[in-house]
Parts: sequence; C-alpha cells; structure tokens
Amino acid sequence: MKPFNLSETAIAKYLFFTGKGGVGKTSVACATAIGLADGGKKILLISTDPASNLQDVFAQKLNGQGTSVANVPGLTVVNLDPEQEAAAYRESVISPFRGKLPVSVLRNMEEQLSGSCTVEIAAFNAFSDFLTDASKQSEYDHIIFDTAPTGHTLRMLQLPSAWSTFISESTHGASCLGQLSGLEERKDIYKEAVNTLADGSKTRLVLVSRPETSALHEAARSSHELQLLGIKNQILVINGVLQQLQNEDRVFHEIHEKQQSALQDIPDEIADYPTFTVPLRSYNLSDIANIRRLLYEDNVELIDDYKPMRSEKGLEDLIDDLYASGKRVVFTMGKGGVGKTTLATNIALGLSARGAKVHLTTTDPANHLNYDLALKAGISVSRIDEATELEKYKNEVRGKAAPNMSAEDMAYIEEDLRSPCTQEIAVFKAFAEIVDKADTEIVVIDTAPTGHTLLLLDSTQSYHKEVERAQGISDSVSRLLPRLRNPEETEVVIVTLPEATPVFEAERLQADLQRAGIHNKWWVVNSCLSLVYTENPFLQSKARSEFSWIGKVKELSGEHTALIEWRNL
Repeated sequence: MKPFNLSETAIAKYLFFTGKGGVGKTSVACATAIGLADGGKKILLISTDPASNLQDVFAQKLNGQGTSVANVPGLTVVNLDPEQEAAAYRESVISPFRGKLPVSVLRNMEEQLSGSCTVEIAAFNAFSDFLTDASKQSEYDHIIFDTAPTGHTLRMLQLPSAWSTFISESTHGASCLGQLSGLEERKDIYKEAVNTLADGSKTRLVLVSRPETSALHEAARSSHELQLLGIKNQILVINGVLQQLQNEDRVFHEIHEKQQSALQDIPDEIADYPTFTVPLRSYNLSDIANIRRLLYEDNVELIDDYKPMRSEKGLEDLIDDLYASGKRVVFTMGKGGVGKTTLATNIALGLSARGAKVHLTTTDPANHLNYDLALKAGISVSRIDEATELEKYKNEVRGKAAPNMSAEDMAYIEEDLRSPCTQEIAVFKAFAEIVDKADTEIVVIDTAPTGHTLLLLDSTQSYHKEVERAQGISDSVSRLLPRLRNPEETEVVIVTLPEATPVFEAERLQADLQRAGIHNKWWVVNSCLSLVYTENPFLQSKARSEFSWIGKVKELSGEHTALIEWRNL
C-alpha cells in the first residue's frame, strides 16, 4: 500500500469517489480537487452527497450550477442537493396526473418516488449533464464526482422496460418501482454517461473505505456490482489509517492492532487493486486549510492536563426511561457500522435485569456472543435471515407479476427487486409478525424501517383498497403501522457516531421518521473516544474533535443523548 499522493497516482479526466456513509469519500474527493487545483489544474468538483457540508468547508455559498472558490484558484464546485433534485423530479412525473387520478393513487405515486433509489436516480439525472457536456470537457482538466451511482442504479438505466410508466399500472408489489418514469428523452444522455464511466482511458472509479472489516466488505460488494457492468477501472483508497507514532499507550495500541487485522484480511474482490492509504488525522475536516493538508500532514496539539469528557447520560439512563415509560416495542436505528445490534442486545439485557419479559430479534448472523448472554439472562431470541425473507418476498412478487408481464417487463421487475427498498420491505414484513408478541412482552429489534418504507406500505395499502387489488399486505403489517406511530408503545433509538457524516445521516433518519409520524426521543452516540482516558497526544486531539458532533446530537435530541465510550470490540 502506498500513500495517496497525487503526484504519484494515475489521475484520469473523470474521477468518481464512492463508498459507504462515513468512510470519508467527500473529504478525500475535496482533498484531491484542492490538491490538483493547487498544482495549476482547472478542476470541477461535483457533489451529490446529501450529507455534504461543502458550504462550511469552502466558507461560501454554493449552488447547483457552479461556484468558483475564492481561496482555491482554478476550482469550481457544484453542490447538487439530491433531495431538491428528487423533489423537482418527483413533481415532473406526477404533475401530469393531478386532477385526473384519485388522491389515493397520487399519494401512492408520491411515496413510490420518495425512496433512496429515486434520490439517487435524480442525482444521476443531474450530474449526467456534467458528464456529457462537451464544453465542460474542454474547459476543465479534471471533473471529480463525490458519490458515484450504485450498480443497481446503472443496471436500471440499461433496461429497456425501465422507461415504461409502471407507477399507475403495476400490481406486482410495493417497492421502488417507477423512478425512471418520464425520462424517455434522456436515454441517449444516460447511455453516453454509462459508457464514459466504463471507459478506462477517461475514468477512474475510486473506492473509498476505512481500515474496518465491514467497510472493506461493503467496498468489495460495490466493486463487484460495478465490475459486472464493465466498470473495471477501479482503485482502492483506505482512509483513516492510524500511523505509528510515539507515546503509544493501551488505547492507541488496540486501535492500531484492530486496523492492521482488517487490512490483512482485505476481501479477494479488491485485494489486487492499486491500493492507497490516507492517514487518520487528529483534526476536524471542516475547513479548506485542514482539507488541504489531509493528504500531507498533521499538527497534533499538545493538551495540558487532558481529561476525558464526562458523560451526563449513559445507556443505563436510557434503559431506565424505556422501562419506566412502559414501552412495548424498541427499535435501534442507524446506518451500518454504528453498533445498533450490540446496543439492542444491551438494551434487552438491561430491561430483563429490571424484571421485564423481553424478546430480542436481529438480522445480524454474527452476533452469537451476545445471543448467548441474552439466552442466559432468560431472554427469548429470534434471528431473521435476510436472504431467506428476501427470496420469499421476491417469489411472491414474481408469482403475481409473471402472468401479466412481458419478458422485458420482468427484467425490469427483477432489477427493481434488487433495490434496497425491496430488502427492507421483505425484512420488515418478517419483523411485523414478531412485533405482534408485544402484547405479552417487550420486543427489542436491531433494525428499524425507514419512514419511506412505512409510508410506502401505508399508501400501497390504501391505494390497493381503492382499486381492489390485494397485494398481500399482511394483518400483522396493518397492526404494526398504528403501533409504531403510538409514542406510548414504541421508541426508536437513533444510533450514531461522533463524526460528521454519521450525525448528518442520523439527522435525515430522524426527519424521515417524523414524516412517517413516528416518535423518537432517545439518541445514542456510540464509540466515543472522548470518554476514554489516553496518554497519547494524537488520540487526545482526536477525542477533542468529537465534542462539536456530540453537542449537535444533544441539540437534535433535546438533551436525550446517551454516550457510550469506545471499546475494542
């Protein structure tokens, strides 16, 4: 592995940075853009990251057309808001039907077009113009995209039936269907954009990951999907690698060993890629000065009389409140890698210790140690196999669709069934049956449905009641929606980390739940280094950088924030 040094790395005309939330792809993309501009190149940086804080980084207002950055000559930044793009796109699809279709049908159409897949399609719709614009190609030396489209999105763009209007006609089931309705005239632009992505002489796809097992496996999965589409021009950048420094203490040693273990076990799919590293930095990447030095240097501030942060509320306070308020259903909700499965187990153990009868259910197949702890505590445990539930749901959908669909239409439906929304709905239906147990025991679940999923199921149910098409929405799902919207019965605990992207993503999850009418009181900030004593100056500085994000979560939660210290798990 080599350092990600721009002068020693092959840089293509187009650079696409991709990776799961929180791995630092925006920071690495910005550092690349600034570094190339500082070297005298003309750079166009386009961000479609909904958690983007580029306006703060560049200390000026940005827009979706392009803004020159005052402190970085040669750099122009386009900050596309994917939510706004999706809203405008959604309205362009639905507006022709207003006044012509029943309100319930329009509501169903709106929710079909409210999911993450639609946001991604809308974002790709916007930046494909930049990718295919001949004037931009001649004006800029490099065009950098922060957040690349997923393999699922690109496959949909290549299917002929993706261009049909399915929304008001399909009876195959509730999913993300319909995102591409009304984009017939853009087929040629999309084709050119996808071809440019696959052209190794023009494009380099940068997989950004962390030195963590889950992040590296996610990078491998994304890489495999894109390779199947002919996009093989990929490199791997591992961000946040702890460097060997002086003053190593126990905490430093444990973090370093954990990272090195993950790096020695990189998945085979990406093990042979050109691989580069970016060091873990002690400072927040919140301004141009810090982004500019991300690839090159640190400046550890010595802290006299360092003391860890004192936690005002912890996990025990959260559990006390859940128990005293008589909650019957508890979800832990958050992006992958924030620790929601372990937290759900600890909540179940805590409720059981207080005398409650508890049922714990999870989709995590690897959490056997915590299962053993739960079982020994007298907690009943169930595990939902996501793959089994997904295949069962897919077969239901295929069975309904096949008799009335052409081969091309079925190809589109098969692609639609690969979407994240489909998996969430399949697992959610299985969860619904378990939540029925809440009449006699507290049910703790380690994965919560998004607001979009809930509204999609709800609108689909009322829509199909209107047109008398049964979709197999079970009685348990029908009972679950009102239960989840009852704050006396249900609590969704939002789990995040003390870092920029996880906090921004958690804030969007909260808004999504509010849109679905679901109450959330408690937040958990997991893995806080700032709660741990360390003698290492670098880690002390790193811990200090968490303070602002913990403060933001406290503000979002109305001070109902439980802090959990970093542990080497």
